[in-house]
Amino acid sequence: MSKKLFTLSTTAILMSGTAFANPINVAADIAPLHSLVQRVMDGVGTADLIIQPGASPHEYSLRPSEAAALQNADLVFWIGDDLTPWLTDTIETLAPNADVTAVLESNDTIKLEFRESAMFEAHDHDDHDDHDDHDEHDEHDETEEHDDHDKTEESDHEGHNHGAHDPHAWLSPQNAMTWLNLIAGKLSAADPKNAGAYFANAAAGRSEIEIVINEVNATLDPVRGGQFIVFHDAYQYFENGFDFPATGAISLSDATDSSPARIEEIRQRISEEGIDCVLAEPQFNPGLVQTVLDGTNAQTGILDPLGSDLEPGSTLYPQLIKNLANALANCI
Repeated sequence: MSKKLFTLSTTAILMSGTAFANPINVAADIAPLHSLVQRVMDGVGTADLIIQPGASPHEYSLRPSEAAALQNADLVFWIGDDLTPWLTDTIETLAPNADVTAVLESNDTIKLEFRESAMFEAHDHDDHDDHDDHDEHDEHDETEEHDDHDKTEESDHEGHNHGAHDPHAWLSPQNAMTWLNLIAGKLSAADPKNAGAYFANAAAGRSEIEIVINEVNATLDPVRGGQFIVFHDAYQYFENGFDFPATGAISLSDATDSSPARIEEIRQRISEEGIDCVLAEPQFNPGLVQTVLDGTNAQTGILDPLGSDLEPGSTLYPQLIKNLANALANCI
């Protein structure tokens, strides 16, 4: 064989290997969902992450490489416009021909409504779609404002244009296991040749999450009954999944600042009820948590719903859930 023919043959083999490694182009919006997508693709290909760890998904400017990943994507997985409304037009513009899946809209996804009070027990209920048992709601069903909500609540809701459901649904391990199946189905439809690998990976991923659920319950069991306040109301899927409810939140959403009256209300509750822990987040100003803590005996820690300090990839999601449990257990 001539040197020229050998070079051409080698190039063809390398090109063939590259094509096999990435049979389809896939993109996912945030690191936890990207982790689930990558778990299903392990050994077959690599998914692109659109929103980098540490950045808030609610407001984000795409880098050229991230825009290119969307533009080249055959499949796009994202939480949905309840979390990243700005991404709706971006996907339509950059990936008009891609198969786009908003996992929050899946019929099998557990969906929870937003909580509306600084201190959650005032509005907690087992059925989030049933408000008949709340007398104060019966009196004001048709009004735009609730007279029993003081100006603190009204102030906190200004600019809080959330969708129908709390979008932080990835913090439910049950949702994660559901999405693994959904992702495997979508990938298999686009790449039937590797369907067996996708579904095998999804099954393995579900088994791994089941192990994590047992580990997290073991971590939380010794501190059940402890009271904690989170920085913003992003954790009710985790709370419901592990029967470990928070007492309240400093901010109702990522997009709103807490009023002085709300902060004072929370500080009083911390002192009166002996709340154990107030948790900050790496994406937001820690000074606000310190303001709430002043004059109290509560401890502080950090909860990170996005896994900002973790390496993106297939192992991020299980570690994220374990890190949340460890942070809670260490703080309470």
